[in-house]
Amino acid sequence: MNMIRNATAVWHGSGKEGNGTLTTQSTVLNETQYSFNTRFAEGVGTNPEELVAAAHSGCFTMKLSFVLNEKGFTADSLTTRCLITFENGSITKSYLVVEGSVPGISDEQFQEAVKDAEANCPISKLLNTAISSEAKLV
Repeated sequence: MNMIRNATAVWHGSGKEGNGTLTTQSTVLNETQYSFNTRFAEGVGTNPEELVAAAHSGCFTMKLSFVLNEKGFTADSLTTRCLITFENGSITKSYLVVEGSVPGISDEQFQEAVKDAEANCPISKLLNTAISSEAKLV
């Protein structure tokens, strides 16, 4: 299956004083504001690193669900928080913290599934950075 997804960024002004909007194909983001302050301070709006964290946590969690299914398990719930480290102008780390409620699975089987998903979700493959995770059955 070949899919192409898209998003559009519009920017006005200088890098520090300017501002922009992001719109996704689905319009879940529809002219969503971003700026220097939303990226490097605590302004209202989004930023590229936050969006990478959302993409990685969502992709990883869905992949983990598929990996668990392949092993004969179905999760009651999976919750993943992704922490993106941005330093010296680069994304240098993606750290995934996952909690799962998976009936009948051992901790060893869960950890194996997490490592499989960590290595094989499409966003993990896209990122050229250190990716690590911690996982806990709940």
